[in-house]
Amino acid sequence: KTNGKKSPLVEDFLNHRDYLGAITLLEFQRSVGEQVGGDDLWVPYCAFHLGDYKKAMEGYKAMTKKPDCHPDVWVYLACTLFFLGLYKEAEEASLKAPKCQLQNRLLFHLAHKAELKNLIDISSSSFEFAKELIRHNLVVFGGGEGALQVLPPLIDVIPEARLNLVIYYLRQDDVQESYQLIKDLEPTTPQEYILKGVVNAAVGQEVGSRDHLKIAQQYFQLVGGSASECDTIPGRQCMASCFFLLRQFEDVLIYLNSVKSYFFNDDTFNFNYAQAKANVENYREAEEIFLLIQNDKIKADYVYLSWLARCYIMNQKARLAWDLYIKMENSAESFSLLQLIANDCYKMGQFYYSAKAFDALERLDPNPEFWEGKRGACVGIFQLILAGREPRETLNEVLPLLRNTGNPQVEYIIRILKKWAKENRVSL
Repeated sequence: KTNGKKSPLVEDFLNHRDYLGAITLLEFQRSVGEQVGGDDLWVPYCAFHLGDYKKAMEGYKAMTKKPDCHPDVWVYLACTLFFLGLYKEAEEASLKAPKCQLQNRLLFHLAHKAELKNLIDISSSSFEFAKELIRHNLVVFGGGEGALQVLPPLIDVIPEARLNLVIYYLRQDDVQESYQLIKDLEPTTPQEYILKGVVNAAVGQEVGSRDHLKIAQQYFQLVGGSASECDTIPGRQCMASCFFLLRQFEDVLIYLNSVKSYFFNDDTFNFNYAQAKANVENYREAEEIFLLIQNDKIKADYVYLSWLARCYIMNQKARLAWDLYIKMENSAESFSLLQLIANDCYKMGQFYYSAKAFDALERLDPNPEFWEGKRGACVGIFQLILAGREPRETLNEVLPLLRNTGNPQVEYIIRILKKWAKENRVSL
C-alpha cells in the first residue's frame, strides 16, 4: 500500500486488478500532461504486477534519486531487483528502507538463497531425510534441472516428488511417461486433480482419445466447481479448460477474462486465450494476442500457424498468411495450411492468394477439386479487376496460374481474358 494519490479512473482499474488498463491510462495522462500526484509511484507498481520487472525497477530507481523520495520506495525497488535475480543489490536496497513486513519477508527469501547448499553438506546421518527434501526442492526451484537424477528415487519418499516428475515430463513433451507415473494415483488435493486433468488432456490430444479428454474435463470441472477453489485463479483456469474441451468458447472467455491480468506475459495462457477469441470469430483481438507470444516452440506449432493464418485472412491480410506458408513450405503440415489459405481466402474474396494456394495444391495433387477452386479464384480476380478493386496488371500473374493445368477449359478462359485486355489496352 502507498500514500500516492491517483485519479478515480485509475483507482477503478486497480480495484479490478486490471494493471494493463491502469498503466495505459497513466502513461496516456503523462503524455498529455495530465499527471496526478503519485503517478510516478503507480506506473512501476503496475509494471511490477504485469511481470515487467525491468520497467518497474527503472521507475523506482528514478524515484530514489529525487530528494523528496518516500523511504518505502527502497523496499519496492528491492522487490524488483529480487525478481531480476540481483540478490546482492536487492539486499542493499532493502536495508535502506524502514522496517516493515514487506522488508522482513524479502530479507527472509534472500537469506534462503546463501543457506540451502550449506545444509546439503552436513554429514550427520540423522539429517538424511532433510537432505533428500532439500535436493527435491533445489530441483523444483531450479526449473527441473537434475530432475531425472534426483526425483525418481524420491517418488515413494516425498509425495510431491511424483507430481514434480510428472510436471517435468510434461514440460519435456514426454506425455506417455507422465501418464504412466500418474495413472494409478488417486487424487485427494486440488493440485493432484488438476495435474491428472492436464495429463489426461495431453494424452487425449496426442492419441485422439475421447475417453481421456472426457476424464480431463471431469477433473477440471470438479476443481473449478468446488466451493474451496471456484474463486481462485487455478479454479477459474480449470473451468476455462473444462469448457475448452467441451468447445464452449463463450464460457471459456468468461473465465479467462477474469484472470487475464495475472497472465499478461504468459505465452501458454495467451495461446489458449487467442484460440478462444478466434473460435468466437473475434479475429482482430485473436491476432493481437497470437502476436504477443514469444515462445519459439509454440510459434512453430501447426495449431498456432493455422489459427494465425486464419486470423490474417479474416482481417484482410492474406499476404501475411501466404508468408507463413512460404516459411514452412517443406514441412509436413504445409499441405494442410495451403488448403486453409485456399478456402478461407476464397470465402473472404481475397482471390489472388486463393488462386496461388489452389495452384500450389494442384501441382502437389492433381485433384479436380483444386482446379475448380483455382478456376473460380481466377475468375474472381477478373471480377475484382472489372469492379476496379484489383489492379489490371494482376492479369499478368493470373495467366501463368491458369496455364499450369492441363484442363481443356483453360484456353476458353484465357481467350476471354486476352480479348478484354486487348480491348482495354492492358499489356499482357
